[in-house]
Amino acid sequence: MVVISDLHLGTYGCHAREIVQYLRHIRPKWLILNGDIIDGWQFSKRYFPPAHLQVIKEILNLTEMGTRVVYITGNHDEMLRRYSGWQLSHFQITDKLVLEIDGQMTWIFHGDVFDATTKGSAKIIAKLGGVGYDWLILLNRLINWLLVKLNRPKMSLSKKVKNGVKKAVAWINNFEQTAAELAIEKGYKYVICGHIHQPQHRDIMTPKGKVTYLNSGDWIENLTALEYAGGSWSLYHYREADYAMAPLIPLVLRTPEAVVMTEEISMHIHSLQLPS
Repeated sequence: MVVISDLHLGTYGCHAREIVQYLRHIRPKWLILNGDIIDGWQFSKRYFPPAHLQVIKEILNLTEMGTRVVYITGNHDEMLRRYSGWQLSHFQITDKLVLEIDGQMTWIFHGDVFDATTKGSAKIIAKLGGVGYDWLILLNRLINWLLVKLNRPKMSLSKKVKNGVKKAVAWINNFEQTAAELAIEKGYKYVICGHIHQPQHRDIMTPKGKVTYLNSGDWIENLTALEYAGGSWSLYHYREADYAMAPLIPLVLRTPEAVVMTEEISMHIHSLQLPS
């Protein structure tokens, strides 16, 4: 099983090529897309390059090979929440997921439910902040390009900002603690979130019990995922060197040839019932 979140397809900060590399080298039974996969807040027809479309294609390819893909909605792709519960073959959309894995109950959700800044009038400020964050990531890429040329190690401006602001650190700690306390009350062994772009794997104790809190991080700054194998969870960190020998990925967008839809396919499409 693999859990990834916060790809933010459709933004400049998304590492689409790296995501494609990763997806092409895994064959999980389950792929959980834990929110903010497509960034509806900043979506624009002017910027959705072939590499971003390739990510979607690779996910669909996994479903064709038998992987069950569950798309859990987040705040940036909240436009899909009206379709929660919709399922077609190996693909489904939901708002949260509870699974029994090797006899242990696991609660998976994006996590924006704990974030008051994504609701009401504060949401407008959050969207503006998202634009500023996107430009910060672009600036960071330019700086890292220069650092590589100078044989210096890369740096993350956004991480420095988060780690240097006490309120941000406290907010992250409160987020993790809140998720853990709720999971313990519900009797879950694991709770898995995304949203805060902070990869994590740790046990949290309260007077009422213990839970393992996991966060899949993101594919903007950290390039991380959660993987379950051999009875345990682990944090995966993307490394360019791991794919040094991999073949070059073709990301050229080609216009498909026009085809005539048969009456049988047309009837099948009209028979699908999407929730209103």
